[in-house]
Amino acid sequence: MSEHVSDALRRPSTIAPPAEGESDKRLKMKDLCDATGLPRQAIHFYIQQGLVPPGSKTGRNMAYYGEEHITRLKLIKKLQHERFLPLKAIRALLDDQESQFSQVQRSLLLEVKQRFTTSLLTQPTAPDVGVDADEACARHGVERADLDRMIEIGLLGTREDELGKTTLAQDDVWILAAWGEIQKLGFAKDLGFRVDDIQILMEVVQDLFNREAILLASRMDRLPPERAAEMIERALPIIHSFLTGFHVAKIRNFFASIE
Repeated sequence: MSEHVSDALRRPSTIAPPAEGESDKRLKMKDLCDATGLPRQAIHFYIQQGLVPPGSKTGRNMAYYGEEHITRLKLIKKLQHERFLPLKAIRALLDDQESQFSQVQRSLLLEVKQRFTTSLLTQPTAPDVGVDADEACARHGVERADLDRMIEIGLLGTREDELGKTTLAQDDVWILAAWGEIQKLGFAKDLGFRVDDIQILMEVVQDLFNREAILLASRMDRLPPERAAEMIERALPIIHSFLTGFHVAKIRNFFASIE
C-alpha cells in the first residue's frame, strides 16, 4: 500500500464546499473519476456500500469531494486489483483499522511497514499477476463450485481479466492446492466436509491477528521503526512454530485423554 495508507484507513468525514474566496480544492464527480480512473457508477456503488463517504451536497445533483475521497478510492482500487480482495474483505479491513488504532498508532505502523525487507511482508514482485481460475481448479483437482463458494464466503477474491476470464491472485492459489490435497486424503463431500469448514481456520487466524496487531501497536511504540520492523520479521518464523506446536500438542493431548 502507498505512504498514504494510514490516512486512507480513516473513514474521511463529509467535506464541506469551499468558502467564498477560498482556493477551490474541492472536486466534482467528473474530477473524481478523472483522478481515480474509476467510472461514476463504481464510485456511487462504493458510497452506497459505506466504503467511501458521500460528498458534501450543494444541490439535488451536485456534491463536492476532496483529496480524502481520492485517497480512499485509490486504496480500494489497489486492494481490489493488486490484492484481488473482495469488497467484503476490504470493508472489514478498513473497519478494523478504524476501530482498533489511533492515528498515532497507524502512523507508527506505516513507518514500521516501510522498513520491512523480507518478501513476506512487502508487496509481491508481480502484484497484478492473475491465474486463470478454471485452469487452477483443474490443476489442483478442485471443483469450480468450490472455488465459487470460496469467493462467496470471502476466503479469496477474483476479478475478470481483459478477456472476460475469471482470474485469482497468484498468492491465493495455495488455498486451492491445500483444499485439493485435503480432499484427496478423504475429507470429502460424501463425509460432509465442505469449503465452509475452512472458515473455522480463517476466523481463528483473524481473531489471533486482531489481538497481535493491538499488542504490537500498543507496545512497540517505544522502539525506533527500523528496530520494530527487524524484530517482527525475525520473530514471525518463531511465532509460526509456536502455533504449529500448540496445535499438535492440543491434538496429542486430546487423544491421550480418551480411554
